[in-house]
Amino acid sequence: MATTKELSVEDKLRALYDLQLIDSRIDEIRNVRGELPLEVEDLEDEVAGLTTRLDKLKTDLVAIEEQIKSKKNSIEEHQASIKRYAEQQKNVRNNREFNSLTKEIEFQELEIQLAEKQIREMKASIEHKKEVISNSKEKLEQKSTHLKHKKAELNDIMAETQKEEAFLIEKSAEYEAQIEERLLAAYKRIRKSVINGLAVVSIERGASAGSFFTIPPQTQVEIAARKKIITDEHSGRILVDAALAQEEKDKMEQLFAKI
Repeated sequence: MATTKELSVEDKLRALYDLQLIDSRIDEIRNVRGELPLEVEDLEDEVAGLTTRLDKLKTDLVAIEEQIKSKKNSIEEHQASIKRYAEQQKNVRNNREFNSLTKEIEFQELEIQLAEKQIREMKASIEHKKEVISNSKEKLEQKSTHLKHKKAELNDIMAETQKEEAFLIEKSAEYEAQIEERLLAAYKRIRKSVINGLAVVSIERGASAGSFFTIPPQTQVEIAARKKIITDEHSGRILVDAALAQEEKDKMEQLFAKI
């Protein structure tokens, strides 16, 4: 297992504050993107869903057209049967045969009526599906255009920030490697528990940055002495004195300027 170089308390505080500055910069970059990646993902899902729906509707149309052809063929077959039975009626020997053929003709006529009814229903279904297809095409076009713009917007932001983010992520890992596991785990735990991700903050006007709770003068002296890790009893954040914070900010500004 790799060993972490033993640092003085002051060096630990500096490393923690530097890590915080780097991670905060990464947070800023990701906040610029905001919900854009999720918006793009949602739009891609919508476009894919609409495309699948259109394909299915088109397939349904083809299937219905084939069914109509089949029904028309069956009508022709029924008509041919009627013609054949009518011819047979001319040569019957008795009323029973005649009545039997009459029933066959009536049955064929009913089958024709049923097929014609089904064709009308299928044609109505086709008209409805064509209307749905038209609306879906319009919606797909709108969503596709919106997706194109959102992707372009995201790509522009990524092009501007990707290099910087990659550099900062690498630096964050470097600073993490300098910090002992227990302290690093505490830093990450605090970052997750606070809204703005600030786990290490400086003293400003007698209170921890972003807090209205005053830190006792004796505690402020101990923080400035940099002899031990001190946390804010109200927020749980790790505290550093303003002078150290400013020195590290200046150092990090020089690092960020090189990106």
